[in-house]
Amino acid sequence: MRPSVVRVLIRPLSLAATLTAIPLIGAAPAVADSVVVGGFPIDVSQAPWTVALSSRDRFGGSRAGQFCGGVAIAPTTVLTAAHCVSDDALGTPPDRVRDLKVIAGRTDLLAAGGQETAVRDTKINPEYDPLTNAGDYAVLTLAEPLPPSAVVPMAAAGDPGYAPGAEALVSGWGDADGDGAYPTRLRAARVHVLADDLCAHAYAGGRNGTYGAASMLCAGEAAGGPDACQGDSGGPLVAGGRLIGLVSWGSGCGQAGNPGVYTRVSEVVRTLEQAAEAPQEAPRRP
Repeated sequence: MRPSVVRVLIRPLSLAATLTAIPLIGAAPAVADSVVVGGFPIDVSQAPWTVALSSRDRFGGSRAGQFCGGVAIAPTTVLTAAHCVSDDALGTPPDRVRDLKVIAGRTDLLAAGGQETAVRDTKINPEYDPLTNAGDYAVLTLAEPLPPSAVVPMAAAGDPGYAPGAEALVSGWGDADGDGAYPTRLRAARVHVLADDLCAHAYAGGRNGTYGAASMLCAGEAAGGPDACQGDSGGPLVAGGRLIGLVSWGSGCGQAGNPGVYTRVSEVVRTLEQAAEAPQEAPRRP
């Protein structure tokens, strides 16, 4: 899901209408026991909120143009990593990607079925810092709604899914072996949430990024093992049926002492709520 730094339109967020449609609790937990490095194949029905970001113009070829992951948090709202849709990733006008789509409900990206939906609007977190990787999320508004069954609720602060030791499922179509080989079928891995001090120690010195517990969380195995990798960026980390993280960055994939770093979704919830509650500027008279 991630290279050595990140695992591979900016306007202030104004999401009052969208936020009312975003669930924070409820929904059944993800089911999968048979991604991602050290993982296993799953059917999209086992994690239906997992979506692929696609641009055939920019990333076309044998993988349906998939280059990042995402997660549906409302029928017309998808979260992904900010670095997936930044100018560095998608270009600037007039060369910016024009065919950005979300692929949902499709296990094999080369198969028929599922739903391909155009992205109507992209809002990158205005507090995203590409140097430290803090605040690495963006909100995509879809042109057509996804089924309500494809939506996963977000976990607010205090949810038990954030506790060290909690088991979580990460899913995506990224590098499955850490060797640059990208599968076309959806994969998943079981990982454990790790203590913040472990991650802070692993990334001390800011060689690959700066770990900040306020906006990030750590997951994987301290001794190395299942992990996200390149191509999984922006994809979901789900614990107890609720979204707790978005694949963001790390050093290598599945290496001992270098766990995966995810955007902490409780911080996303907080910033979206603040944006929804902020007074809207009255329209100016002509």
